Amino acid sequence: MSEKILTPQEVRKILNADNREIVELCRKAAIAPRKNESGQTYFSYDEVKNLRRVQKTTAVTAYPAQKQTVMVSILNSLKEMETSMSDRIAKVIDEKLEGMDEVVVELIRCKTDNESLRQKIVNLNKEIYELKNDLSSYKPVAMGFYKKKEKYNWE
Repeated sequence: MSEKILTPQEVRKILNADNREIVELCRKAAIAPRKNESGQTYFSYDEVKNLRRVQKTTAVTAYPAQKQTVMVSILNSLKEMETSMSDRIAKVIDEKLEGMDEVVVELIRCKTDNESLRQKIVNLNKEIYELKNDLSSYKPVAMGFYKKKEKYNWE
């Protein structure tokens, strides 16, 4: 069994690793893959057992570091997303609010005009009231003639 020869494909299946990981494991276990007469790479069963053992110990010791690296990567990605979204939202708001200054100035001008027109209406109503009172002081006499009654001065 220790003389059994395994191909790189079989080693990949056994270790559930890609070529890069297998090369890294060989380096850590100080195992050099051998080649047969036709130049094909092969591993012995014992070498694969050693690679498997190194893989397990590496996974146990590397897990916290990998976990931390993954967390840092996720946090950086979230930070980039937040920045990107904030920039996009700010850009959209700026585009939507562009020209609002002119609208506000126009609204203020319209409000001022509206107030001045209201004051004119109040003044014209006062004038109409005075003219109606003045008109009511004239009483018909005869043949289209009118006589003005005296107003009472209560002052």
